[in-house]
Amino acid sequence: MISQVEERGGERLRSGQRTDTEREYCPVHEAISVLQQKWTMHIVRALLDGPLGFNELGRTVGDCNPATLKARLDHLEELGLLRRTVHSQMPPRTSYELARSGVDLQGVIEAIDGWARQHLAAEQQSAAS
Repeated sequence: MISQVEERGGERLRSGQRTDTEREYCPVHEAISVLQQKWTMHIVRALLDGPLGFNELGRTVGDCNPATLKARLDHLEELGLLRRTVHSQMPPRTSYELARSGVDLQGVIEAIDGWARQHLAAEQQSAAS
């Protein structure tokens, strides 16, 4: 197959390819940009069972270091996917829970789980044979 190449604004483009300024908003691309960050889906999955404190969440998620966990939680809060509550007690306690948009990711996680069980589990079994 021969692809046509043209120049637009000093850029060499294949047919159908767009320049950065011509790219349209793609919700799938934006969602993947958010969800692909390391630990993000693990955090969401852990919080699907209900609110957790910072240390509980760290243990549930696994080997995520506290600085990275805090950064991911802050980012998810900025995006409106989770809520942070500071409990006024001694010592102070912070808990995290999913907002409605975070709970809506359960379907995404279930779809990934189904796909992995069908495709990755089969590969694991055939590799073990």
